[in-house]
Amino acid sequence: YMQYYFAGTFGLVFSCSSNAWTADMVTKVMAYFHAREVNFTLHSLQVFYGINQKYIILILCCLQEMGNVVLDWEKTRERIFQVPGVNRTLFLITLEKCFLALRAMDCVDILSQILRTSAVNYLQPDIVGSLPNDLQEDAFRNLSAVFKDLYDKTSANTQKALYGWMKEILQKPYNRSASWVSAENLWILGRYVVHLPLEEILKISLSEIRLFISYDNATKQLDTVYDITPELAQAFLERINSSGFDVRNTSTVYRLGLLVCFYDDMEQMDAAVARALLHQMIKCNQLKGFQAKVQKLKSQLLNIAVQNQTLNDTLGSLSDAVVGLTSGQLESLSPEAVHNAIATLNQVSGWAKSQVMILSSKYLSYKKVLSFYNVSQMGALVTGISTESFYRMNPKELSQVIRGTTSQYSSDLSPAQQQGILRKVIAVTKCVLEVPSRAFFREISLSDLWKENGYNSSMMKEKELRSSQALYLYELLSKKSSSVDLLSTGQLLKGVTCELIESMGTDSFLNHFKVFENNLHLLSPYQINCLAWKFWEVSNASIPPFFFLVLPIEYLEHISGPLCVPFIESLGKTEMDLLSPSFHKKETVLQKVQECLNGSIADEYDVDLLGNLICHLPPAFLHGRMSLKAMETALHQFKLCRQLSHEQKAEIKYKLLELYGSPKNWTAETTLDVGPFISQLSKGELNVLAEKVCCLGTRAPSSDEIIKLAEANVYWSAQELKCMDAGTFDKNVELLGTVSSFNNSQLTALKEKAKQVWGSLLGWKSYHIVSLGHIALALTENEIEELDLHSIDTISVLSQQAEWTVAQARSILQSFLEDSGQTMSTLKSFDLVGLGAILCALNSTEIMSIRTAEFSAAVARIGLLLCSTPVLRQFKKITESVFGTATSWNGSVLQEIGTIAGNKFQADELKAFDKNLMPYFQPIAIRSIPAEIFQALSPEQIANLGPENAAMVTGSQRERLSASQLQSLQLALDGARTRTPEAPTTACIPLSRRPPAPGGECDSHFYLEGRVHVLQFVIVHMQSSQH
Repeated sequence: YMQYYFAGTFGLVFSCSSNAWTADMVTKVMAYFHAREVNFTLHSLQVFYGINQKYIILILCCLQEMGNVVLDWEKTRERIFQVPGVNRTLFLITLEKCFLALRAMDCVDILSQILRTSAVNYLQPDIVGSLPNDLQEDAFRNLSAVFKDLYDKTSANTQKALYGWMKEILQKPYNRSASWVSAENLWILGRYVVHLPLEEILKISLSEIRLFISYDNATKQLDTVYDITPELAQAFLERINSSGFDVRNTSTVYRLGLLVCFYDDMEQMDAAVARALLHQMIKCNQLKGFQAKVQKLKSQLLNIAVQNQTLNDTLGSLSDAVVGLTSGQLESLSPEAVHNAIATLNQVSGWAKSQVMILSSKYLSYKKVLSFYNVSQMGALVTGISTESFYRMNPKELSQVIRGTTSQYSSDLSPAQQQGILRKVIAVTKCVLEVPSRAFFREISLSDLWKENGYNSSMMKEKELRSSQALYLYELLSKKSSSVDLLSTGQLLKGVTCELIESMGTDSFLNHFKVFENNLHLLSPYQINCLAWKFWEVSNASIPPFFFLVLPIEYLEHISGPLCVPFIESLGKTEMDLLSPSFHKKETVLQKVQECLNGSIADEYDVDLLGNLICHLPPAFLHGRMSLKAMETALHQFKLCRQLSHEQKAEIKYKLLELYGSPKNWTAETTLDVGPFISQLSKGELNVLAEKVCCLGTRAPSSDEIIKLAEANVYWSAQELKCMDAGTFDKNVELLGTVSSFNNSQLTALKEKAKQVWGSLLGWKSYHIVSLGHIALALTENEIEELDLHSIDTISVLSQQAEWTVAQARSILQSFLEDSGQTMSTLKSFDLVGLGAILCALNSTEIMSIRTAEFSAAVARIGLLLCSTPVLRQFKKITESVFGTATSWNGSVLQEIGTIAGNKFQADELKAFDKNLMPYFQPIAIRSIPAEIFQALSPEQIANLGPENAAMVTGSQRERLSASQLQSLQLALDGARTRTPEAPTTACIPLSRRPPAPGGECDSHFYLEGRVHVLQFVIVHMQSSQH
């Protein structure tokens, strides 16, 4: 595709010979352009951009023989940063040609600007080999500084190559017998010191290492070596210790940065040094690996730090090592000790939910009263406060909590906790306007919003809204605020209806379109479809190419040849799933993308162009159509993909093995670059790799292995899990509970281990139950009945598991009601929210016992549940008592009640439903409509479902549809208008979006634009480098 952007341009650039540079070149080139009436002057460029003549010589050389061109500098500068591949080519050209034409410092400035401003890193190991190795000191230092700043954006293999380039230059002044690793060179290397071989570190002169460590800059540098290995860290520690700095001295410990994470001299250490090391080790969670070793070291230091003292006495001096304490150790702490150590505990991150529950309970049992001040002291531990405690809190104090510093943790609270706080505030203040936090506002029910009328657009700017809230508030506020105000008010965009979009005048729509485009993530596929049709109506010649994914499939037929590049480029910058939920349409679009790529991903330029689209390419295309050169660049992009299919991951693994060979030959750098795709390796391949990097055990799992393996713990057999010792289980149960792929026998083995370690189920505390995670699914109905389930916070965690059987869910429900002393009629809204999916086990009598006011407050959460049809039909009876009969419902109510709406109607009721409200059913509600009811919809109603709802129609629903209904369903899936859409035309798509094709006015303009892109880009960066 690059020919479209660079045809004629780069041929000219490469023809710019360094032999042609003379003192009068500027004059000659300007005369050349003036003779051809090119519309700019040297002075205007210098004034406008502040660049020197040498830069302009380089630029103008690229423009020779362009002909009569008027350069739109501003437009071109904006465009250059949007074109995939242009920056990459400019980088390569600058690297190849600039050092022949300009001063090295000038070229370093250009490279620096390109690398820093681009979101893509163009440095690959083979490119690093092209870097000049004869730079003067200043230029070398400047370029090295750029590479240090970009360290985290480069692959491990590229980092090693850059280290090699730096080493080659740094060691030139030294003879082979002397170490080139001086204090100054260590500072220049920066984070690249982690690539020093072990033997090089051990050869460093003691005087140089002493000089290095004596300066404060060394501490800052060592604080950033996140990928250092234990062996290298210990080698540095040995040299530092030998140089005269006693690493057991606390003042030295504070200089060691991340080297402390691998401290290994534990003999006869006193408690003060152990505590100093623990204090410094709080930064070790920034390491990119070896957390198992870090945790083991913290555990050893913890034992030393508490020697001859109790844990109560030393708690406040143990830093984040307290995270390593077991639930039994935390349970043994006195409330006073927790209170005294709260200033340390509230700064620690990485707590498990069970630990937070224990510590919060201890702290509050000492403070007795839950006040604003006490809560504000808790930091992240605030999430351990029970829902009931929040609800019983003084309302004035509670209002201060959600306004104060604790509000930063509001999104970490469970839905039940949020609902408990919200209900108390609203119950006392009688005003939803008193709810300031954006996270809490989202939980306000639609029925509560109806009770207020004092809203204005400025109140909504920072609020997080559900679609039902946004629909109601936008309609309400539109009566007293202009569309300009409302469209620029954050999440109110979720409430923009298609009717409003269609009613906008041409100028108003085009002027506001950027607001829509920048917030596509807030819009539904239905809203985006409406935007596409509106754009087609008012300006089909300039419609953004990504809208072709939204419009009916036949419109794709006009994407070919010169339109391919802007089409792929536009799609690659958006989230495809946001635009179209239709699997069939996405398949068709991806087929068009493959055609545009001529059936292959040839190189890194194709990867640049694809952007996010690479995440959606079919497995077969990845398997046979992606070159290894492209794969090397694509690996980074694949890591950013949110939801690759199993088949896609399998093909990526295949390409990685093709690229890097067998795992037994992988270097440490390659293993790091492969990253999350390591989990795709077979058990045999993982074992080969593990033997190299983490020494897998063959018997019972150890703590080290469990931490290292994470999800790969699934490879332990049930028997191996049974062999785990009690201490290892107790320390790692929460981590094991996050493994989603354990089978029933493995879960049962872990459940039995929990009973062995914690004793009788009757003695289990809430924090024990919470820490089980997925393991809880192995509990039988009888075992569930033995548990203490009085707390809605415990139930809230259990309800997050989606795989409960009806019998298990029923046992959880009954145990909660009995243990909490409640009945269905006494449950509050936060109880209903906390019960979550457990509500699907209710019978009709229990459902009708729920108080209407509590149900209405929780209905948005209940509407997310995929309960059985009989249960949802009972919920709809209460829903009618809140929102009235179905004939009075509008879009906001349908959005609020979710799946309940899908089971609300009998066949005759559904058939009479307003077709214009069909898009406002939640997608999960469409799926829950029984097939025998769904078939009652008219073709017109089905055609108005919208693309997202149409995509949710199930196979059983589809089977009952007539030919005309199926045709309407296809129209909805395609995003067709309900009225006959005007046929796509061959009108000239906007010049700024089209690459050249033979003939035509659009084409000739775009042919020149590619050249202008290059010129403008270089000028911009020259100007930046001058400042």
